[in-house]
Amino acid sequence: MTIGVIIGWIVFGLVIGFIARLLVPGRDPMGFIGTMLVGVAGSFLGGFLVQLLWGLDGEFEPASWIGSIVGAILVVLAVRQVRPERRLR
Repeated sequence: MTIGVIIGWIVFGLVIGFIARLLVPGRDPMGFIGTMLVGVAGSFLGGFLVQLLWGLDGEFEPASWIGSIVGAILVVLAVRQVRPERRLR
């Protein structure tokens, strides 16, 4: 894996994670790294779901933009369920 591919994944993850966080209403106290991880994980989840639903044979690959955003939205919702809610006093 070259440095260009790694930088590409980071940028792609940031963009997808940011879009997913904008589309899901509510507050998500997540930083720069968390947003990037949500985007990258969403891309792989979207790719997995596309393979599962349409039965595509071949190597597991990340999804396209729309599949990645849908996957990232699912990841954001899952993080909300797992992470305990912080209440301000």
